[in-house]
Parts: sequence; C-alpha cells; structure tokens
Amino acid sequence: MKLTILGCYSATPRAFTNPTSQVLDIKNHLFLIDCGEGTQVQLRKHKIKFARIKQVFISHLHGDHFFGLPGLISTFVLLGREAPLHIYGPKGIKEGITLLLKLGNSWTNFPLVFHELSSASSELIYEDDKVEVHTIPLEHRVYTNGYLFREKPGERKLKIEEVLKYDIDRCYYRNIKNGRDVQLDNGEWIPNEKLTADPPKPKSYAFCSDTVYKPDIIPQIEKADVLYHESTFLEEHKDLATKTKHSTAKQAAEIALQAKVGTLVLGHYSIRYGDLEAFRREAQTVFPEVELADDGKVFEF
Repeated sequence: MKLTILGCYSATPRAFTNPTSQVLDIKNHLFLIDCGEGTQVQLRKHKIKFARIKQVFISHLHGDHFFGLPGLISTFVLLGREAPLHIYGPKGIKEGITLLLKLGNSWTNFPLVFHELSSASSELIYEDDKVEVHTIPLEHRVYTNGYLFREKPGERKLKIEEVLKYDIDRCYYRNIKNGRDVQLDNGEWIPNEKLTADPPKPKSYAFCSDTVYKPDIIPQIEKADVLYHESTFLEEHKDLATKTKHSTAKQAAEIALQAKVGTLVLGHYSIRYGDLEAFRREAQTVFPEVELADDGKVFEF
C-alpha cells in the first residue's frame, strides 16, 4: 500500500505548497482522493500515469478539495481518454462539473460517471474482488465525507513442499488456496492448514479531511493500518479550529489513540505555521506513531 501526497495544505494558496490531493495505490488500484487546484501538475511532476486513475473520491465541495477536477477532466479529453472515470462526491458535484464543461464546450469523449453522496451514515460505495470503500461521515461547514479503503483478504499461500509431498494434482491448487481441504486417492483427507499458510493481513487506510474533532467515527476506523487526519491548527489556536470546524494535531492524535490505528499521518496545515515539526511534537504527546504529510512525500506501508 503506497500513499503519494500531492498536496496537503489548507485553502490559502502559496507558490510552494498545494491544496489537498493524494493518490492511494492499493491492490493495484490507483485511487485519487480529493483534487485541489494544481493536482494534474502534481500528477505529472510525480510521474503518476493519468490512465491508471479510474476512480476519484471527493470529500466535500470546498474549492481546495475539488477545483482541480475540471482541469484534470479537460486534460483527459485532450489526451483522448476512452476509459470511464467514476467520480464519488457530495450531491451537487455533477451539476458543478458538467456546467463548467458545458460553458467551455469541453464535453468528454469518455463516460463520466457521477456517484453523488448524501447519506449521513456510512455506506459502501465501491467494491470489487480486491478492495472495498466506505464513506466516513464527517462534520465540517458543508456536507463532508472521509473514506475508508480496505483490502479484501487474499488467497492462502501454498506450502509447496507439503503439497508435493502428498503428490496433489495441480488442478486442486486453486481450491486449496481458497481454503478447502483435499481428499487423496486413498481416501485420506488432508486439512488445509497443513497445505497453506495465512495470507498477508489485509491493509486499510482511512482518509479524514476536513472535520471537527468527531469521536463517533472511532468504531468505523478502529485498527486501520493508517489514518490520515486533518490537523489544520495547533492547540494554541483551538478556538479557531472550533470556529472553522477543523481539528488540531492533538485532537487528531486523540482520535488515532482511541481508534488504535497503526500510524497517524497529519495534514491540511494552516499556512500560519512555519514549522511542521510542531504538529508532530504536539500529536506525539498523545499518540506515538505520527508521520507528517508534505507535498511530494511518499509513504509505503
């Protein structure tokens, strides 16, 4: 599981930082999560192939989280894209994007499929044989969702020496990987645990931006391998966090601690702060495993 941070700063633009956007590479899927201004430039800069992006997940309709999407779609048109693009986001995103495309006479030559969200409860919005994605209802100034990406359990791994010892025909290998016992020609049953080892533990990634401190998300993200949680402010400006419905680094760490996640990644920093390490120090007073997002940073878990 690899996470590439394209942008992780809050709304006010600067020449050397970018608003929220990131790419999650999980089970050979490349999911684009949020699409602030400049996302396509960052994709180019970090040599991420546009054609591999089949799904886009938008948390909410504030510009620093989706204003880069019309430009990205327009570039897909120029590149002659044919594969469908699925966009998951709050109700209203279809109207906003299609209006811009209409006014610019930039209709796509590929299917643009919108999945508009309005539920206040968590729901399964994407699933295939490898990955499932659930919404994480958050609380911000507008309707907002985080997203929980979870791998499905893989096949069991053959203990090939044991399989060969029993002279089991290759035609049974698939069933064995799927957990079935095997009956030999002499009638003896060989239990699956003798022939296979457990697959790697499925990984999970929870993306939470933007939101107030919201403990009721804890049961949903419990024991996630990685939690990305916004930390717009430090505790000294907690009053601003409350006023703007954002979180502090300490509050993000409290969520991580209570949810028993593996690693906390902080992001969505206000540009009022010059030292990002202050966010780590504050969070580590509550939760030890803290990483700092930064534009261009790549995490492999």
